[in-house]
Formats: sequence, structure tokens, C-alpha cells
Amino acid sequence: MASLRNSNPRLKNYFKENYIPQVCEALLCGILVTCPEDPLRYLEGMIMVIIKSGLQNLLWDMCIAPSMKSNIRRLSETYLEQLFELDDQLMVSEMGSEVELLSTPGALSELNKQGTCRTHLCSLISQSSWGSWMTPELMIKACSFYTGHLVKTHFCTWRDIARTDENVVLAEKMNRAVTCYNFRLQKSVFHHWHSYMEDQKEKLKNMLLRIQQIIYCHKLTIILTKWRNTARHKSKKKEDELILKHELQLKKWKNRLILKRAAAEESNFPEQSSSEVSLVDETLKCDISLLPERAILQIFFYLSLKDVIICGQVSHAWMLMTQLNSLWNAIDFSTVKNVIPDKYIVSTLQRWRLNVLRLNFRGCLLRPKTFRSVSHCRNLQELNVSDCPTFTDESMRHISEGCPGVLYLNLSNTTITNRTMRLLPRHFHNLQNLSLAYCRRFTDKGLQYLNLGNGCHKLIYLDLSGCTQKCLLPPAMILRPPQPCGTISVQGFRYIANSCTGVMHLTINDMPTLTDNCVKALVEKCSRITSLVFTGAPHITDCTFKALSTCKLRKIRFEGNKRVTDASFKSVDKNYPNLSHIYMADCKGITDSSLRSLSPLKQLTVLNLANCVRIGDMGLKQFLDGPASIKIRELNLSNCVQLSDASVMKLSERCPNLNYLSLRNCEHLTAQGIGYIVNIFSLVSIDLSGTDISNEAFCKSSVILEHLDVSYCSQLSDMIIKALAIYCINLTSLSIAGCPKITDSAMEMLSAKCHYLHILDISGCVLLTDQILEDLQIGCKQLRILKMQYCTNISKITLAVKALQTKTGPKDTPGGGSLNLPELESGRRVGLRSDPLLPSSQKAAQRMSSKVQQQEYNSNDPPRWFGYDREGNRVTELDNITSSKGASELTVEKSTYSSEDQAA
Repeated sequence: MASLRNSNPRLKNYFKENYIPQVCEALLCGILVTCPEDPLRYLEGMIMVIIKSGLQNLLWDMCIAPSMKSNIRRLSETYLEQLFELDDQLMVSEMGSEVELLSTPGALSELNKQGTCRTHLCSLISQSSWGSWMTPELMIKACSFYTGHLVKTHFCTWRDIARTDENVVLAEKMNRAVTCYNFRLQKSVFHHWHSYMEDQKEKLKNMLLRIQQIIYCHKLTIILTKWRNTARHKSKKKEDELILKHELQLKKWKNRLILKRAAAEESNFPEQSSSEVSLVDETLKCDISLLPERAILQIFFYLSLKDVIICGQVSHAWMLMTQLNSLWNAIDFSTVKNVIPDKYIVSTLQRWRLNVLRLNFRGCLLRPKTFRSVSHCRNLQELNVSDCPTFTDESMRHISEGCPGVLYLNLSNTTITNRTMRLLPRHFHNLQNLSLAYCRRFTDKGLQYLNLGNGCHKLIYLDLSGCTQKCLLPPAMILRPPQPCGTISVQGFRYIANSCTGVMHLTINDMPTLTDNCVKALVEKCSRITSLVFTGAPHITDCTFKALSTCKLRKIRFEGNKRVTDASFKSVDKNYPNLSHIYMADCKGITDSSLRSLSPLKQLTVLNLANCVRIGDMGLKQFLDGPASIKIRELNLSNCVQLSDASVMKLSERCPNLNYLSLRNCEHLTAQGIGYIVNIFSLVSIDLSGTDISNEAFCKSSVILEHLDVSYCSQLSDMIIKALAIYCINLTSLSIAGCPKITDSAMEMLSAKCHYLHILDISGCVLLTDQILEDLQIGCKQLRILKMQYCTNISKITLAVKALQTKTGPKDTPGGGSLNLPELESGRRVGLRSDPLLPSSQKAAQRMSSKVQQQEYNSNDPPRWFGYDREGNRVTELDNITSSKGASELTVEKSTYSSEDQAA
């Protein structure tokens, strides 16, 4: 309790003058006795009562209800004066008042009321030394002093006891607080200890698990090492057996070859060989007419129209077989366009008019009357008149009136105008496929005609490639070449969108003026587009991809575009989740960011990024880490020069279904990186031209490999060809052009094993000789295309004989020209084929020439950019640069002459 004993007297007077202790006493007594529920409201009410009654009339029990007041009278003015230490003159004032009280007549009665014991008082007075002279006034003062002192003593004792109780309570609280703190501290310490022990147990557990894993991995390593050693041993044993078997077969094949050569040298009539006689006998014994009709049709379906006609002239039975109705459902006149006359075409169509469903006149130069005969084929569904310069609007009018059921119509590179465009929606109500590629005489008005009548709303496929329209000249200027007038405008594409709302496949190639606005106008109503091809459209930008977001694209193809950037593929997984084919060849704006955006595509199977030089290992890694790598079947990364071995290693890990892979001219790939291809077992076609191949490891697991291009790999040796002959026996196409180390022994092994080879390119293999022709003739009987450019050791005489003996048409001669049919007949009359004194290589060339359909040959030195001379020696870079221009000019000149001769 704060003390005012030593405070400022002015403060003490303020307390006394304003009755502060009395007010506090009255309020405190009222609260202690009454114990109200709301003390604040109670104090507020009592303060108002005190204000109304005045401080002079203030009593200590004023705030107590009358029913709760006691009969005890207060002993002093107020007890709170002692609390505030204002009782320094209390005793003197009380003694004075008591003396005055005793001097009055009712003093004794007042003492009785106060409960003062007279006997005790008298005893005190009598015991005192001044009792003899004590007066009543002093007696009263003494009693009052004693009473005040007693009250003060009891009050101080009570106060000390109260303070002691508070200290005890405080000490107990402190003890409890200390106990609680100690408990919480112990709890915290225990918690930390428990966590530490749990962590230690977890670490111990993980350590035990790690030790178990290490032991398990060690066991697995031991087992795997043993298994690998066993597998290597078995593989080595199998490989040795395979090589031994290959060597035995090769030896047997060589012995058979020697026997054939000896028999051919002994025989004076090589044409009447035993093999041919046996073949004739077998042919006579085999009667194809005994086969079921379905089998006969299947056989004749593989023949061209010319072969079918020839077969019909063999015998009466064969003629009946060639007149089966189903065989004439599809007639292809393009294969005999230079042989068959218009008269025969008209008679054929007239005879089989009810059976014909598909007609192909591609590149045929026919009279209008011949095209008019097509109108008799009422059931015609497919018509191809592309590249027919004599096909006009009048021909189209007759066909449209007679063949209303056409579904597929190809008018590419013809001279049709708006008149034909008017006929299409009027007559071909079910037209589904329409090709107007390189038709440059119709205008936007013609496209507006497509909406006439029922329109072409059933159209699914539309090709507008190369439709850069040209002006129609008046008759006086008809001899001048047509001048370009422009291209299909934006309004023209709006006409297409209005008339062809159901188009799904759109092809627009070689249209330099195609812009984003054209595509936007087309997509406004053609929302079913699933396939889109834009090659040769350099002005297409990212806005086109944004406009195409409303379509459900599955295939897109852009080539040679520099304005398409990574922004086009930023949301490709949301806009085109069903994309399966993406061709973005030669798009310089494509970087690694685009590959990262393509990685979530789950349906992607074909990806062509050839010549996208800004693609690197990081982008390909991010692409292969996504779900797109699981279904990818075809991947073309040609000329992506930033790719390295890490990309090929990632490919072998993430692409289990990859069938076609092209890494052409990826110059940073090494032999180690290419060796990872051995882990891709599903490969069917590989293009590694222009890379560094120095070992044969990549082909040991490619047992289903069919197409291989390793051209311009200067390190390619006979060992790789030997590995191909052993492991890749299903090869159908092989290109080893520009490989100067290949010799005849490698080609001999290849001919002995790869019997299904159809296409072979050995251009620039300067060490090969005439011997390979005989080997190929015996081993590769299905060979159809043979390229032998810059083969300096293959003699001209052999190829001349080979050209003279050709039955399928003109072949390239050593000088770059060709021979026609009269020359061939003259060659036969000279007796080149029947001369028994010809070398065996030339005889092999004679026999093989009738089988090869396409042949390219010249004996010039290899160009400098091949990197070696005619003997296979490397040339310096300076020689390469100085001679590249002359070599290119020579190549262009040779190819020009060859094309002119072929055209003649």
C-alpha cells in the first residue's frame, strides 16, 4: 500500500479536504457487504448517491442496504486513514474528544456504549505513577488513546497477516510456477531426446536398409556379371557360329559361282542354259487357270495394264482370266500413256463402262473425244486427270453429266476455269476429295460457285497447292505465256469456308502469298480440320497457330518457314492434345523450348525437325523425358548439328517403339554415340549419312532393319558391310555412296546374303570393279534400282552391253545419254548378247540388265566435295574449294544432257 506519510503536505490536505478516505471506505464497505453482481454499475450508483447527499453527510455504511447494516459503531473517523498513513494526529484528536465526552453528563453511558471496561481502565490508572493527580479529562483521553492504539495494533496485525497470506500465496504460486516450468523443461528435454532417439533409430534403420541394399546390389552385380559373361560367351559363340555358317555359305556360293562360270565358258549357247530350260519346263507344268478366282485376281492386281494385255495374248485360258470383271474396276492409263492410242482407250472404256470404278489419266495427252468417252462410265467413283494439258471445261462438262457419283476428283495442273468450278456443286453432290493444285485459271468467283445448290459440304480433302492465279490473255495474245495476276484472296478463302464446312484435310503448298488472314477466314467455319499442310508459305506466323486452336488438329506440316517460333507450341498440349504427326522441317525459329512444349503430347508418333539447327541436347532430353517418347515411331533430326552422343543415348533409353530414325549430317556424333543405336531393337530404317561411323556395333541388333543410308561416311570399311551381310539379311535399300574404302569382297558378301535388296547406291565407291555386277546378278535377283555414279573402275564396255540389253526402256549410258528401242534392236542384231567370247562380268551385266528398272552410271572422277580422288586418296581443303565450282558445273551439265535425252 502506498504511503502518504512522507508525501507533500498539499497532497495530504487535498485528501482530507475532499474526504477521499471516507469515500473509499464507504464504497469498499458497501462492496464487501453487499457483493453486487455488477460491481461497476454498483459503484456508479453509489457515487451518485454520495454526490446527492453531500460529502459532509458521508458515513461509512451509507452504501450498505439498511437490512444488511450491523449495530457496531465505528471506532474512529475512518480506517483508510491508517492505510494512507494519515493517522499521525489521530490519537491526540481522539483523546481530546474523549475528554470532552467524559466531561459531559452522559460520559459514562457513552463509554458503556463503546464497550470500554472501567475496571481495566481504572487498573491502568491506578498502576500508573500519575494516577493520584489524574483528572477525569485525562482519564477519558487515556481511554481514547488506549482504544485507538488497540485498534491500530489490531489493524496493523491484520494487515501484516493479510500481507503474509499474500506472500504465502505468492510463494505457493511461485513454487507451482517453478514446478510447472521444471516439468515443461523436462518435457521439452524429453521430447528432444525422444526425437533424437527416433532420428537415431531411423538413421540406424536406413543404414541397415542401405547395407542390405548394398549387399543385395552386390549380389545382383555378381549375378549380372556372371550372366553378362555367360551371355557374352553365348553371343560370341553364336556370332562365331553365324560367321562360320556365313563363311560356309559364302564358300559354297563361290563354288557354285565357279561352276556356273565354267559351265558358261564350256557352253557355246549360253542362252540355252539348264536353268532356263528347267524354268520353261516348270512354266509349262504350272497352270495358273486352275487356281481360285480370288487368287488369280490377286496375282493380276500386281500387273500393270500393259502386262495384263500381254498376258491376255498368251493363250485362250489366260485371255479369259484377264477378262474378269473385278480386274477392270481400276484402270491406270498413266503407265502406258506413251504407247496406247486414244482409239484403244475409247474401246476399253466402252467395253468395261459398267465395271470401271477408278480411272487414272495422269499425264496423258488425249483428245477431247477420248475424255468424252469417260462419261459412259456411270459407276465411276475416282477420276485422276492431273497433268493432262488437253483436259478442258468442255471435257469436264461431259464427265459431270454422265458420272454424278464421283467421290475423288484430281484436277491438278489442268487448264480448268470458273466454268468447271460451277459444275462441281451442281453435279457432284457426294464429292469428298478434290485436288485443284496448280490450277491457275480460276478466280475467286469460281470459288464462290462452290456454294451453289447444295454446295460441297461433303468435301473432306481439298488441295489448293500452287494456285497462284494467272491472267487469261485475249486470243490475239494467246501465243504469249500467261502472266501471273495474283493469288486466292482472303475473300476467296471465305467462299471456301462457306461452301466446304466439312473439310478435314487441307493442303496448300507453294503459295508464297498465303497469310494469316487467309487462314483465319478459312477456319472461321471450317472447324473440323484435322490435317494441315503448309509448305512454301513463308508469311505464315504464330497467329495462324492461334487461329487453329479451335480445330482438332492431328497432323500439321510446315516447311521452310522462318516466322514460326516457339510461341506456336507454348500451349500445344492444351490446344492440340491429339496431335500425332508434326512436320516442322527447315523452320529456323524452332528451339529447345518448342521440344519442351511438345513433350506432354501422348499421341505423338511422327516428328520431323530436319534442318532445325537451333535444337540441341537439352531440348531433346526434355522432350524424351515426357510421355511423347513412348509412342514415337518416326524421328527425323537431319542437319541438327548441335546434337551429340548424349541425345542418341537418351533415344536408346526412352524410345522403345522407334521405327524410323534420321541423324543425317549430325557432325558432333561420334562412333561411341552411334553405338547406342544397338539398344533400339525396333528400328526399320536408319539414316546416318554424313556421320562418323567407324565400327559395326550399331547393326548387330538390327535384325529387322530394311533401309540403311550410310553414304558419305568416309570411315566405312568392309567390316561394316560384312556385319550387315551377317545380321541384316532383310535389307531392301542400302546407300553407301561416297565410301571409298568399300571393295569387291564386301559386295560379294552382301550379294551372297542380302537377297531382298531392291535399291543399291554405290556411287563414289572407286575401288569397286566389274566383278560386283556378276555378284549382284547372282545374289540380288530382286534388285530394281542401281546407282553407280563416279565408279571409275567399272568399265564402260560392261555398262554399254548392259544398256543395250535393257528390255524395260532407256537406261543411262556411260556418257550420260540414253539408248532408244531401235538402238537396242541394233545391239541385238550385232550379237552382243549371244557372243560367247564376252568376259563373264559383261555376261552378268547382260543377264542383270533385264531386271534393273533404273540405272545411273558415269565414269567421271568423284567431285572434290566427296573429299577424295579417283583412287580413294583424301584431297586437301584448298583443292576442294578451288575445284568445287567446276565440278558442280560439270554435274549440272551432265544432268541437263541426261534429262534432255530422256525427254527426247
